[in-house]
Amino acid sequence: MKHATRFKALARQAGGAARSLAHGAVLSVSLMGMGWLGTQSGGAMDVRYGDVLSQQAEPTASELAMASVLSFAPRRVEEVAPSFAAAVPSLAASTRLHESLPVAAPGLVERNLARVVAEPVPPVFHQPALRDIAALVDNPFDEEEGALSDEMARVRDWIADTYRVSEEAIEPALAAAETHAEELGFDPLLIVAIMAVESSFNHRAVSNMGALGLMQVIPRYHKDKIGPNRGRNVLFDPETNVRVGTLVLQEGLQRYGTMQRALQYYNGSLKDSKARYPRKVMALKKRLMLIAGRDSGRAPEQAS
Repeated sequence: MKHATRFKALARQAGGAARSLAHGAVLSVSLMGMGWLGTQSGGAMDVRYGDVLSQQAEPTASELAMASVLSFAPRRVEEVAPSFAAAVPSLAASTRLHESLPVAAPGLVERNLARVVAEPVPPVFHQPALRDIAALVDNPFDEEEGALSDEMARVRDWIADTYRVSEEAIEPALAAAETHAEELGFDPLLIVAIMAVESSFNHRAVSNMGALGLMQVIPRYHKDKIGPNRGRNVLFDPETNVRVGTLVLQEGLQRYGTMQRALQYYNGSLKDSKARYPRKVMALKKRLMLIAGRDSGRAPEQAS
């Protein structure tokens, strides 16, 4: 019994020694492998903090191209070139481009820089050209588009004196009369005569029947001529009022065939056998023709 116990103790000691030898062998192999890797890599690199800070990124090919022609300069080349010319040679000499990129010939950057400095640089912002002052001096009173004719200008002066309205206030209505009357084949002086009889050239006039503006148009009867989605106050605008009024007169002429009946239709006096309204309008039109200086031998127009 004593011998068996001793034998077990010796076995335990032998097992511990074997484990120790195995651990030592594994450690030795690991150390040898690390040493072999170190010899293959050529030794450890000595990297210092100062070396890391001193490294700078190399410029790309596009950056070199931009630098060589100074196309990015926001100022004049004469201001940038001196300092840039000193920096470009050293920059080009210290830069290593990718192997796949073509290598610039020696001195190419310096030649490009010298050529760019010699050439004038167009300004970034262009000032718009001024109008020809000489042309304005030669004809300072050139007639503007939409200006009144000589005839209508004389009529305007007479209206301003007779009806006590300013020339500036009545001129848009007279210009509209010339425009729309000629478009529809009427004499513009006939439209002016209707304005004089209807409202005495008061563009804010309102009648008891609801007629509005210079030519006293009743909006509820002529919505098709005023236009959709437009309120009644639009007839206080001289140009709109004259346009609509001229269309109403044309409608009457198309329906009844004569100017007398067209004027009676316009005024709502078709049952007046004496035709007092047409007579009044035509009498005023003849007076306007004299004021305008129109030749009495001129052939009568549709609205005469």
